[in-house]
Amino acid sequence: MRRSILATWVVLSGCSASTDSFLMDAENDLTSVSARSRTLEFAGYVYVDRNASDATILQRVREQTQSAFGALRTSEISVNSRELKDVDPKTFVKEDVLVRTGADETTSTPMSRVRYRYKDNALVPKSMARRSALPLAVLGNGYRLKTSRILKECTADDSEAHEFSSSIWYVFEPSLSQCQQAISSEQESIDKEAVLLHDGEVGQLEIERLYIPITVSLGPDATNRGKSYPEYERMYRGGVKSDALVIGMVNGAIDHGSHDSLAEDSGWEEWMTQLDETFGDRAFKVSNIDPVEDLTSFTVGNKTVSAPNGFADVLRWQLRGDVPAGTDPKALLGAASTKIANHWITFRLAVKVRIADEAPRDFAIEVLTYFGAGGDQTPHKFAIKNSDVFIYNGHSYIGYGPLDPSRFSAEDFPASYQLFFVDSCVSYNYYERDYISLKAGGTKNLDLITNGLEAPSWRSGYALGRFANLLTSGKGASYRDLLQVAMATDSLRVVDGEVGNEYDPAKVPIEVTF
Repeated sequence: MRRSILATWVVLSGCSASTDSFLMDAENDLTSVSARSRTLEFAGYVYVDRNASDATILQRVREQTQSAFGALRTSEISVNSRELKDVDPKTFVKEDVLVRTGADETTSTPMSRVRYRYKDNALVPKSMARRSALPLAVLGNGYRLKTSRILKECTADDSEAHEFSSSIWYVFEPSLSQCQQAISSEQESIDKEAVLLHDGEVGQLEIERLYIPITVSLGPDATNRGKSYPEYERMYRGGVKSDALVIGMVNGAIDHGSHDSLAEDSGWEEWMTQLDETFGDRAFKVSNIDPVEDLTSFTVGNKTVSAPNGFADVLRWQLRGDVPAGTDPKALLGAASTKIANHWITFRLAVKVRIADEAPRDFAIEVLTYFGAGGDQTPHKFAIKNSDVFIYNGHSYIGYGPLDPSRFSAEDFPASYQLFFVDSCVSYNYYERDYISLKAGGTKNLDLITNGLEAPSWRSGYALGRFANLLTSGKGASYRDLLQVAMATDSLRVVDGEVGNEYDPAKVPIEVTF
């Protein structure tokens, strides 16, 4: 039976349409501290009715390649194509088979087996830099109807697995010992059935199999080894504003479940930490809050608590625990979050910038920030349109949330150069390729920092704040330097779009005076 499945392929004339999205990026060199950029390839097959249309075949293949997402993710591998949908129909090979449906050798059903090859760009941890292949599996026809079995056999069967049971492909983990046992047991039954078959026949167990073993092949390491930099000169000459470098920060609530106030959500403290690390010892001041709020006093019960330094006092209460005597910290921070969450707050720092041998000029660094983002895309669109550097810290919603590229158009981006840092789960797969294609000029005008795997929420504020601080320090830090200071939450983090950047600090020194 195995030899039959691996027989010489026959060209599939009915499924030869090409897909532009399958084309690999010419520039696949990525910058990373923790990951290595490689190509990835595997082969699989599906069974369809003999008269199935090209569209039906493509849909069936995509259902199967999608299941490789979890198989790869749980093996610490990320790929570029959104949920592995960009399989090339040109690789499809169709062969007719007869399915033995009973003990009677004359009872059979005509079907077709369609084999395919999947290719993609991938990220692997440094420990896999030299690995050439690894054994995994994909899920067979109708696997969505067998969720309870997959949960038990091929997931951790924990709360996370059950939370994602409706997207079982996301948590499929064939490397688990009990899953390997299930795969082997299923294969043994299929092999026993195959002994009774004739050439051109397949058994009912083969058609109904849940697990299909695959071998994932990894190509050469294409990671960028040279130094690369953000386009600092373009940033400091002014982008969305002629007189300022604007860092847009959108932070979402992180915890599952509800709280009495957003200040109790763990994302609140991460956001506060992110701002604190971004500011460092620099005297950023609130220059605007929208909608307008008075941040110099807060009402706790029948008591008014004064905050003469405004937001700086709230930051101190949260991170230093320096709450006024006799005041309930939880109630005070809850009152503060009511005035602060779901508001746009702009912090501004006046600086002088000197580019090369030009005269110093007045400039500013602005932090435009919003806490409390959820499924509504409005804050994200506003920040992207009005920022030179966009930093998101929050949930990805398996890619279908407010940052889903399908919700955006080219008009949602400014014409100027931008840097995006999407610090959410598997953002390399969900956003990287599609955002680059949306932005006019592609990688010439957009650099993207994304994560290959789930980015932990704990210490995310610390990591992103240190990144933003170094980026705006005037030191001309390289991308490797920037990734290094954010290592606390590095999850196969990579930079794309940077290889063609023209800025070189040796040729164009930039001096920022605070």
